[in-house]
Amino acid sequence: MAARPPPARPHIGLNPTNKFSSYSGNDWGEDDAWDSSSDSESTNKPDWKRSNARASSSTTAPKPVPRPTLNNSSTTLAFSYTHVHAPSSYPPREEQQQGPQPGPRNGWTIVRKSTDRGSLDSRDSAQLAHNAGYDELETEMVVGDMENEADDRAAPHTAKPRYEQGTMREDAEEIVSDPLRILHRQSETSASKTQAEHGLDSFQGDTEKLMRERSIRTNRRTRFINCVTRDDVDIAQLRKLAWNGVPDELRPLAWPLLLGYLPLPKATRTSTLARKRREYASLAETTFARGREGLDQLIWHQIEIDVPRTRPGVRLWMQGCTQRSLERILYVWAIRHPASGYVQGINDLATPFFQVFLSAYIDTDPEEFDTALLSDTIRMAVEADTFWCLSRLLDGIQDNYIAGQPGIHRSVKRMAELVARIDAPLAAHLELENVEFMQFAFRWMNCLLMREISVQNTIRMWDTYLAEGTDAFSQFHLYVCSAFLVRWSKKLQEMDFQGIIMFLQSLPTQDWADHEIEMLLSEAFVHYSTWHNAQSHFGK
Repeated sequence: MAARPPPARPHIGLNPTNKFSSYSGNDWGEDDAWDSSSDSESTNKPDWKRSNARASSSTTAPKPVPRPTLNNSSTTLAFSYTHVHAPSSYPPREEQQQGPQPGPRNGWTIVRKSTDRGSLDSRDSAQLAHNAGYDELETEMVVGDMENEADDRAAPHTAKPRYEQGTMREDAEEIVSDPLRILHRQSETSASKTQAEHGLDSFQGDTEKLMRERSIRTNRRTRFINCVTRDDVDIAQLRKLAWNGVPDELRPLAWPLLLGYLPLPKATRTSTLARKRREYASLAETTFARGREGLDQLIWHQIEIDVPRTRPGVRLWMQGCTQRSLERILYVWAIRHPASGYVQGINDLATPFFQVFLSAYIDTDPEEFDTALLSDTIRMAVEADTFWCLSRLLDGIQDNYIAGQPGIHRSVKRMAELVARIDAPLAAHLELENVEFMQFAFRWMNCLLMREISVQNTIRMWDTYLAEGTDAFSQFHLYVCSAFLVRWSKKLQEMDFQGIIMFLQSLPTQDWADHEIEMLLSEAFVHYSTWHNAQSHFGK
């Protein structure tokens, strides 16, 4: 029987009232304090074609949901007002030749599937290139500064077909049922990469520093592998290792363990994973079985608006196939949590999980990958794992999204009090210029800084958050936001009200790499160690 939609929540649109702050609505738009997305709902035709996927041969397949035409132009989305300079997680790549397009697949029915992923016009491509590229900073930091493991997984032969949209791993289908298969491929590619590095170093002149850094990285990776492959994972050891960053290829294993989505004993891990994926597939099928008419229209309408705004300019999130997966994840979560429903900002929180789990099955940058190449089995595995891990994260911060959002207001108030003790001159200057923390920090709490830094930066930050525990997304995040604001103290104290607001709405973090994130986390940990157990510095 199809699930009955929950009653509509009046705060779905999230228009905070004037009780949230003392400043006048005439002086400052209340929506600007939290919403970084454009409110445009143009009905122009999108720049790429859309079509419904073929129906599954299964008699239990969900029916496609009828959808209105949306304006998904990358040019329009890229100019959403705080996303104009949205940083990308990966540097640009040379365009490869267009490969063969996959034919229709049977199995799970996608709500709406784009069949033309390469039809972006030249104007959109230019905008995409502008938003997608930056050069990674070179750094001498060793601990937590991982190499890009996408290169580690490069195919050693040319027999496997390659596409402009990305390349699948040969053992992708096997990884679905046994995630530890990731390590089998890694052991082979690590050996070949070590030989290649040795030859390169011989040419450039091997140094003691390079050898030491390589040794440290190899040792840390080995310790991670030994930890996650034990018959019963030592969660304390895993948290200690993860604090300084998780190797890219091990995140699809480490994150579910840290969140408690996967059990620590190896013997029950595979069966639990299969059961949770079946459960999500059943939820999605039941939810969408009656089509659009069976959905809560307020919730669905807001999700339809927000999904195309997610990570504008990033190819992965501009694709219709990816957007349909995100819509299902968000809507199923919303109806399972009627106390909060869907709130803007939750869509951003799903993106790190989706990219991490997608990376387990591909040999290319997740943000450049075309999810239409995924089989239905792999797509649903990525979708289900994203849903359950997102649910685990939100369980710890649900006060941020219930009516009135008391968790966010409590955190913003504490942040203001904490900054006053960490950097009194900055706090005094903000007060002098009549800048209220709610005007910029609401979004920092609501979206966990994801509108301020790239997804790749966020993924590195969440390594540490997950190592601290699920309450880190509410507790430790407060100190990260405080350290983040104090980082710009000198510049902010030279600005007036308008300059401060504009600067904080578009911070210069486009070139940030792991080094900057690790420095921010280190500063936050110092503040956390100093103030967390001194609760008297917070107001009653």
